[in-house]
Amino acid sequence: MALDTDFLEKLSRLEATLRRETDSRRQGEQRSSNVGEGLTFSDYRRYTPGDDVRLIDWRVHARTDEYFIKQFEAERDLTVHILLDASASMAYGEGDAHKFEFAAKIGLGFASVAAAGHDTFRVATIGEGVDRLDRHRSTRGELLRLLEVLDGIDPGGRTDFRGAVESYAGTIASRSLVVVVSDFLEDPDAIEAGLAAVGDSDVLLVQTVAPGERDPDATGDTVFEDPETGATHRAYFAGPTVDAYRDRLRSHVANIAARARALRAEHTVVDTGTDVFDTFARVWHRDAAGSRVDRRR
Repeated sequence: MALDTDFLEKLSRLEATLRRETDSRRQGEQRSSNVGEGLTFSDYRRYTPGDDVRLIDWRVHARTDEYFIKQFEAERDLTVHILLDASASMAYGEGDAHKFEFAAKIGLGFASVAAAGHDTFRVATIGEGVDRLDRHRSTRGELLRLLEVLDGIDPGGRTDFRGAVESYAGTIASRSLVVVVSDFLEDPDAIEAGLAAVGDSDVLLVQTVAPGERDPDATGDTVFEDPETGATHRAYFAGPTVDAYRDRLRSHVANIAARARALRAEHTVVDTGTDVFDTFARVWHRDAAGSRVDRRR
């Protein structure tokens, strides 16, 4: 794989740019407006019609005969859980379009943003089970170590999405964003069941699709093999068969997106043939991605 320190340096520069853009768009949006939601007192401002009267500080009113409301800053502790699919189907693709390599880079992007914002990140691979990779640290040094760890992973085996995510969900103990990067080539029912176990956490699904999956270069009499089960299927891949394949892929992606919406999770598709930094920036700029890592509710 092509995970190296140069990638991390470029990612760090991109992260700084994204954070500046986010800060410029969201000035003033980090303060909570709901009673009981913000836990740390921030400031006073004059009461205006429409404000919640429960926020009026009556002690200040007694001293000044003016109405002021309390403002609060919400909790700043957020844990970003990054789950990377390391099953055999993620070994598909050549060079920078390799699905697991692309997924690892997207995952490291979220970890880098979390670390820069003094939030906590956790990184694990999922397949037949869960393999926790981080060492309970959320530092630049840990990012460098994870870079080497991920670079040494050779995707393989089958996916037990439901079992793996349900197992990992038991480790989530605080307000969290759960980012799952996978091709989601599994039964949608199992995917939905696994995600349901995450509970109240914010969830973002990043679905990887390689160029060769969108537009296979196979023609004529072709034998297709399932990388996870080894099962083969022979077909004459041309004309109507190609159209049926593409329709089935689009239908599966749409089904995953629908399951995500049903669980109030977010879903986005990334093409591993695109520039990973541009792709991460696009994912970050989505309200479901960038704002969730950076917001303070």
